[in-house]
Amino acid sequence: MVVPLSRKRAYNYLYRPQKSRVFMKVSYNWIKQFINISGELDEHTALLTSLGLEVEGVEKFESVKGGLDGIVVGYVESCEQHSNADKLKLTKVNIGTETVQIVCGAPNVAAGQKVPVATIGTTLYDDKGEAWKIKKGKIRGEESHGMICAEDELGLGTSHDGIMVLDSNLEIGIPLKDVVEIEEDHVIEIGLTPNRADAMSHMGVARDLRAGLAVNEDPVEFITPSVSSFHVESRSARVDIEVEKPELAPRYCGVSLTGIKVAESPEWIKNRLKAIGLAPKNNVVDVTNYVMHELGQPLHAFDLAKVSGNKIIVKTLEKDTPFTTLDGEQHKLHEDDLMICDAEKPLCIAGVYGGENSGVTDGTTSIFLESAYFNPVSVRKTAKRHGFNTDASFRFERGIDPNITEYALKRAALLIQETAGGDISSDITDVYSQKIEDQQVFLPFAKVNSLIGQEIPKEEIKSILRSLDINVNNVTESGLGLTIPAYRNDVTRPADVIEEILRVYGYDRIESSSKLNATIAKSSKLENNRLQNIVAQQLVGQGFVEMMANSLTSEKNHTLTDHISPKNEVRMLNPLSSDLAVMRQSLIYGGLEAIAHNLNRKQENLRLFEFGNTYHQYQERQFTENKHLSVLTAGNTSEPSWNSTSHPADFFYLKGAVIAVLKRLGIHKINEKPTKLDFLSEGIALNSGAKIADIGVVKKKVAKHFGVEVTVHFANIYWDEILKMVSKEHVPVTEIPKFPEVSRDFALLVDQSVSFKELREIALNSEKKILKSVQLFDVYEGSKLPKGKKSYALNFTLQDSNKTLTDKQIDKTMNKIQQQLENQAGAVLR
Repeated sequence: MVVPLSRKRAYNYLYRPQKSRVFMKVSYNWIKQFINISGELDEHTALLTSLGLEVEGVEKFESVKGGLDGIVVGYVESCEQHSNADKLKLTKVNIGTETVQIVCGAPNVAAGQKVPVATIGTTLYDDKGEAWKIKKGKIRGEESHGMICAEDELGLGTSHDGIMVLDSNLEIGIPLKDVVEIEEDHVIEIGLTPNRADAMSHMGVARDLRAGLAVNEDPVEFITPSVSSFHVESRSARVDIEVEKPELAPRYCGVSLTGIKVAESPEWIKNRLKAIGLAPKNNVVDVTNYVMHELGQPLHAFDLAKVSGNKIIVKTLEKDTPFTTLDGEQHKLHEDDLMICDAEKPLCIAGVYGGENSGVTDGTTSIFLESAYFNPVSVRKTAKRHGFNTDASFRFERGIDPNITEYALKRAALLIQETAGGDISSDITDVYSQKIEDQQVFLPFAKVNSLIGQEIPKEEIKSILRSLDINVNNVTESGLGLTIPAYRNDVTRPADVIEEILRVYGYDRIESSSKLNATIAKSSKLENNRLQNIVAQQLVGQGFVEMMANSLTSEKNHTLTDHISPKNEVRMLNPLSSDLAVMRQSLIYGGLEAIAHNLNRKQENLRLFEFGNTYHQYQERQFTENKHLSVLTAGNTSEPSWNSTSHPADFFYLKGAVIAVLKRLGIHKINEKPTKLDFLSEGIALNSGAKIADIGVVKKKVAKHFGVEVTVHFANIYWDEILKMVSKEHVPVTEIPKFPEVSRDFALLVDQSVSFKELREIALNSEKKILKSVQLFDVYEGSKLPKGKKSYALNFTLQDSNKTLTDKQIDKTMNKIQQQLENQAGAVLR
């Protein structure tokens, strides 16, 4: 159900900034390939956190799980047939400190061998990573004090044909980890905010760490992998590239390699990938993954033999074109999905997922290697449409470095040559039709000092900027002219640059003053919040509950009424789903969704209110944002009790609550007119110089769209208009009268067409001095009255602030009122 919130809690929830984070694993050893750092790991993880790359945890990685602890080199002194098992052998093994008996089932075990022995208490791991411990035991009646191991049991290979036979020159009893090279690493898990696309690689993290070390007066050299040995051996496998949609693929590079051999990757690549949680596949695919996590540039390798016509075309295809991805699933393409095609067929969903019929297999001997920059919005929409979330789409969606495309391609080509052999058999084709320029920003020194609240030396500012690869083009007395590298797509304004300076300089180095300075804005925000609190407290006191709905809604909702036009909707460029595609134009939709949610959970008596904004676009790129207060009721005003009956929260109940709010804010002169909101089947509009509210019954068709079958009453208060009126309203203060009130009643017979409002206005106009109020306390319509007539029972309150009223004055006034009611409304005293 809707939970009542205190106003304080509500505002904390509403305004607390939230930044979703993604988690990325980086290898500490891999970072060290870019920067030669000294010091402790804890120092560097703390520095990364202070730089904004928050370290969530650190795990130790070993290329062989368990690090071969407890495994020693043993010497098989004897090997005999087990007396009770044909396939088992009884061996005596010298493990350096003693000779133990081990029962072994390997067919290749023999006396005179040097073998790896897992001693009692050693922990081994199966292929799923599950641990199991070596214990002393009996096998077919013979004691076994350890285990002679195969390659796969130690994690040193995949063979299980027999035990692992070691070099005969090894010393007996030495730990096997002293013989076998095991890589140890530390894997750092970083919680990354989505704007930090530049740090979604080991190079990016190392670049930030270098900046942090530099400001701490520990400068280190930044080393990038060399591609100087890149050389084209032949041009026999040229692939022509045609980009039909340059706005979706601003840059596209490719190169061909022939004569390669697809096989298992070398250990150093496999270790790097396994450390960050990737399973190695083969040398070609592993290299593309390696470079992506190293440099942040996604790559894709196509089997060149499957590329028809030696041609790559980057384009979109017709709607519902079938395409089968690498996982074997068939997808129907959208007309906006960017595809990588050959002369005949689609090969790959650009930046998202490869195709089943173009991927690298064990039989591949030549490849076309792709490196590109795709439009982030296009990639995100395509990935969301088809439910993909790949490492490549993750990076393309957030924006990669457009200037690293060719460099990453050369890096990958050289690594493939190193691990798979072959020749580079074409020039690099680089189609860069829409160059992405670096951002130019002018940074005023005064703005730096005012935002940070402390003066940072100009030389230190320049040093920080240089460590972040932000070029200082010119220096003046007032500020710096800067060039921001294109890969920092989140740094486009002076405020962004200041944030970069501050995170590297260190938030903890900013001194806090004992004096708190605050600037009171000239805007009405403070008054607005005060009035919202007043109104909210009044409604909560009447039993209403404050709700908060999403400002995003489904575009289908805007077709339910002519009053809310789809032409005026503000659309999201990159919606999370179709249900959150547009900004709301009315608070009614969120309110009906809340009522449906509560009704489905047996909460039937509902009184809700919400302060919120609506969003409109009436002309091209001209947006408006308006504040509203919505109030909704459904069911009864209270739960039934033994001493009272339930009363429905009807139109008059809601109207009374709204008018009470308006009067609480000092708005007393209120006129009523029929409402023009077409999603209300009946209702009124309240005016006080301008329209301030609409109240009515929600049309059944609109309510049913949200699954609501009960009657719902809705009030929309135009809060912006309320603020204007309240700012001009002067609350009158009068002394409490010293003289008593007098009450008189009339029972009037009137035509069916006559309203109480007309009678009230006639009475008040006929006596303006001592008549204080007119109330309707009974209405009768029945067979005892003439046809077309009804009876109103009215109460009149009279009072003179200067003296006590006499019977003569009272009778004279009531006669006057009666006469005017008869003359103007045809009312007859019963």
